[in-house]
Amino acid sequence: MRAGSRGFTLIEVTVALLIAGLTVLVAHRVYSAAGDASARLERERHELDRRMNARRWLQQSFLSLEVGAEQGTEFVGYPDRMTFSARLLGVQGWSELRRIELRAEQGRLVATISGEGPTVLEDGIATLELDYLLIPGEATRWVRKWVSPSSAPLAVRLRMGNSRATRQDTLLLLIKERG
Repeated sequence: MRAGSRGFTLIEVTVALLIAGLTVLVAHRVYSAAGDASARLERERHELDRRMNARRWLQQSFLSLEVGAEQGTEFVGYPDRMTFSARLLGVQGWSELRRIELRAEQGRLVATISGEGPTVLEDGIATLELDYLLIPGEATRWVRKWVSPSSAPLAVRLRMGNSRATRQDTLLLLIKERG
C-alpha cells in the first residue's frame, strides 16, 4: 500500500483470496481424507465382527454336533466340503437338530442349514481344504475323508487360502466329547 492511500491494491486482494482459497482447499482435502479413513475403518470393523461371529457360530456348531442319534445324522466329510448334524438354537429359542453343509462357493465359505438359505461365513476364499483328526497326541493322524453313520472325527481343520495367495487361514474346530 502506498503512503497516504486508503485501500488495498488489486494484487494484495488477489494474494489474500489465493491464500484463503488454498486454506479452504487444504482443509477440504484433510476433512475428506479423515472421512474416507473413518468409513474404511468402519467397513473393516464390520467385516471383522462378521468373521468373528461366524467363527463362534462354527465352534458352537461343532461342539453340539451329533452323529448317529437319529436317522440322517451321519457325518460326511470330504477334502472340499462336509455335512453334519448339530443342535442349533431355533427361532423360539429351543435347541433343534439341524443338518449343516459347509463348502466353498464362488470365493466364499458358505454354510447351508436345513430349512434356511445359505449363510456366508467368510469372503475371499480361493481354496478350502478340510482335514479330519483321527488320532490325537504324539501319533497325530489327519485324514482327508471321513464318512460314517455313527462316528465323527475328534476335530476338523479348515485351511482357507485367499484369492491373492498371500494368506492362508487355518481354523481348528473341536468336536464335543461323546459317550
